[in-house]
Amino acid sequence: MTDPISDMEAKDKKGWSTGTKVLLGVVVAIVLIAIIAVFTLTIAVLEVDAGTQYPYVTTYRVSLPDGDPVTIGKTRIAVMSYGNEVLTDVDGTKEKLTIGQQRVISPHSARISALGLPILDTDFQITLTYVGTSGKNALFDMTVQTSKQIPDLMLRRLIPASMNAQPV
Repeated sequence: MTDPISDMEAKDKKGWSTGTKVLLGVVVAIVLIAIIAVFTLTIAVLEVDAGTQYPYVTTYRVSLPDGDPVTIGKTRIAVMSYGNEVLTDVDGTKEKLTIGQQRVISPHSARISALGLPILDTDFQITLTYVGTSGKNALFDMTVQTSKQIPDLMLRRLIPASMNAQPV
């Protein structure tokens, strides 16, 4: 005959209860979905309607390598600096800037998605203010204005790593 107390002690030593296992499974599933969502985060840049308001502003100090184009969304930017001036080429339109002058880039719209599902739509406009050079890079204060507030993590996905964007 078996001892009922020994059987209960054996069950207690076998592991977690069913409720604990279910809770742990739910937590693991949520964490996995969150990780997958971060890795599938995409930003599609589209054209924007005129007359949009941009109440949210974020400013970065960025460096653009002399002669090497960078792309922000669909906008291709190339710069060539000399002395206290820089020649900017934004989507084929050239403009010379001196220190302190601004270049406003045409507004666009961004659709942010994760797991293939849209999360947020926002319109944005970028303004570059020339601040000088550092080695072979032209330095700018880049102001990003958006129609809706978006987390910095998502905004940084729009800015190429080669620009070395630092919040100001």
